[in-house]
Amino acid sequence: MNVAIIGTGYVGLVTGACLADFGHSVICVDNAASRIETLGRGDLPIYEPGLAEVVSRNVKAGRLRFSTDFAAAVHDSTVLFLAVGTPEGATGDADMSQLAGVAAQLATHLDGYRVIATKSTVPVGTGAWLRDTLRSTLPASIDFDVVSNPEFLREGSAVSDFLRPDRVVIGTGSDRAAAIMREIYRPLYLIETPIVMTDVESAEMIKYASNAFLAVKIGFMNEIANLCEVVGSDVHVVAKGMGLDKRIGSKFLHPGPGYGGSCFPKDTRALVALGERRGSRQRIVQAAIDVNSRQRQIIVDKIDRAVHGVSGRCIAVLGLAFKPNTDDVRESPGIYVCRQLARGGATVRAFDPVAGAAAKEALRDAGSAVVFPADAYSAITGSDAVVIMTEWNEFRGLDLQRVKTLMASPVIIDARNVLDPAQTRTLGFAYFCTGRQQSGALALAEA
Repeated sequence: MNVAIIGTGYVGLVTGACLADFGHSVICVDNAASRIETLGRGDLPIYEPGLAEVVSRNVKAGRLRFSTDFAAAVHDSTVLFLAVGTPEGATGDADMSQLAGVAAQLATHLDGYRVIATKSTVPVGTGAWLRDTLRSTLPASIDFDVVSNPEFLREGSAVSDFLRPDRVVIGTGSDRAAAIMREIYRPLYLIETPIVMTDVESAEMIKYASNAFLAVKIGFMNEIANLCEVVGSDVHVVAKGMGLDKRIGSKFLHPGPGYGGSCFPKDTRALVALGERRGSRQRIVQAAIDVNSRQRQIIVDKIDRAVHGVSGRCIAVLGLAFKPNTDDVRESPGIYVCRQLARGGATVRAFDPVAGAAAKEALRDAGSAVVFPADAYSAITGSDAVVIMTEWNEFRGLDLQRVKTLMASPVIIDARNVLDPAQTRTLGFAYFCTGRQQSGALALAEA
């Protein structure tokens, strides 16, 4: 089947490459000529494990192309996937300007029946708005269907998530569109992937509700971790005991400095904004947002206490991406911690194995207070404390004896609990973690 992907950002590029891997003929379209030129050279504008291989394989097979020609892509395709950005607006709602621009172009170039499938995360009611907008501008002779087909891709494992998903959600009231979308995802039927067929509005809500629930789960576990520090419990044991209950499950029970990235922060705020606008306040989701905001500051406060004041200290921060296996630093707790330490008068030596360039751009406002050594050991050298903010595997494998010899003071703040507390303390470190027994008397004091 001929498919067009409108937008070659993270979602669009992964979607296009993986649909081509399903055997479809895919053209990815973007109005950013520089991005299309980059892709045409065989380079990727994002870091995602396994994606380069999928893109290369399908470009060589002739199933995947990149273009700036919107009109030709619409003319040549049966299904148009909309994967443009919907960033957070000034009021917390999703900024729909890019989608509105695409709708205007579609109104100009649609010349026959198409399925228009929204991959972008959009507020409930967007499908109806898009349908009504196009219907009001297109000739009555031109037919189309609008489908909601939300993405559930995790950065760092997006290719696997697309090719072997937990479920596929398709929202449509059209039998014709439903049949076409089933054909798009036919390879997944062969591996018995659950396909949820529903209306457009329910599909749109499934995306927001899913992300909000996971954010709530993360926030809840971080609150429990903070309480564990006060009462002397071990949050790892608590999480294991909870996760064995099948009603709860073991996923997203790992405490840390809070969630980040492109989805959870903006989607939770958009859901709260939607609730406010419709008169249905989302109190639990708002609480999760508040807990997440506080959690990253708790890490900063813990660092400050561990080194008896950060002013004048040299702090090594390991991990700047919001999670491992990505170069995404949007809403990253690591970026927040670096900025706050710099504002507190510390010199920050920051390192991430993949996200260094993106982090340097994000922290330009910190000036010379934040420097970016070439590797973890260079960052650690001469530091008064090491802070682990992202659970990259290379940080799990640090040579702690070497680390100790390089540091000015053997203090580790492990925001992700990647190191073994007993082993680390046996080597002579003052070791502070999240939700477990702390060195000395540094347990979290509730505000």
